[in-house]
Amino acid sequence: MAAQQVHLGVVQLRLTAEAAENDRRAEAGIREAAARGAQIICLPELFRSLYFCQREDHDHFQLAEPVPGPSTERFGQLARELGVVLIVSLFEKRAEGLYHNTAAVLDADGSYLGKYRKMHIPDDPLFYEKFYFTPGDLGFKVFPSRFGRLGVLICWDQWYPEGARLTALRGADILFYPTAIGWHPSEKAAHGAAQHQSWELIQRSHGVANGCYVVSVNRTGHEGDPEGGIEFWGQSFVSDPQGTILALAPVDAPAVLVVPVDLGKLDVQRTHWPFLRDRRIDAYADITRRFIDE
Repeated sequence: MAAQQVHLGVVQLRLTAEAAENDRRAEAGIREAAARGAQIICLPELFRSLYFCQREDHDHFQLAEPVPGPSTERFGQLARELGVVLIVSLFEKRAEGLYHNTAAVLDADGSYLGKYRKMHIPDDPLFYEKFYFTPGDLGFKVFPSRFGRLGVLICWDQWYPEGARLTALRGADILFYPTAIGWHPSEKAAHGAAQHQSWELIQRSHGVANGCYVVSVNRTGHEGDPEGGIEFWGQSFVSDPQGTILALAPVDAPAVLVVPVDLGKLDVQRTHWPFLRDRRIDAYADITRRFIDE
């Protein structure tokens, strides 16, 4: 197969309480990635603020903005200037009292390709997202950008094979997961290694099952109560359709990764491991049930 090389950019960030400073850090990371040859660049989940879902506070709704809106305009101009595709994760205000956790995709000419609204919304200690976000209603989407067909999901979506499968079935070559995940410091010694391994493994498996590249982009650093809070574990990565990690960011520092991938290999992978061919779609009707208890 003819090579179809694309360079993927990962911008892992340590974030602050100041949106303007976070925008600056994001732009600096994007510019570095582009200067090193990246063509599609992804930022972490909700990068314009600290991870505010650690507590339920109505004041945090003031962080939200329309999508498209000011941030898509700003980063669209940057995408056009650099000739890169950008995936930017934003807190979307759809209407009074109606908010989403949303990723916008901006093409290399700066145009707004559309948005994906996070479908799976967690409610766990320090991850109180159900207070803030309405589940997505746009379905699983693929964005035909200048440099490839992009599937975008967000953080908690990464645990669900159904989301990855449906996105792949729409033609995604690459699955992007803007993410904000970390350890509760009190649990890290006992459970931290296993938690991280599970997170990495489930996403790599989506690449294997669907014959896709996977890009997971996390934040890093401690946020919240100094005696508790969340220690975001970084370790953003890119994996190939066999689940092999091609590049891995550090645990405790911002990082920019630029990873060349060959989209021509997807056809070879899916031909030799024809999982899509052998799916028994006639036998899967019960997948839409909450639990099969009869």
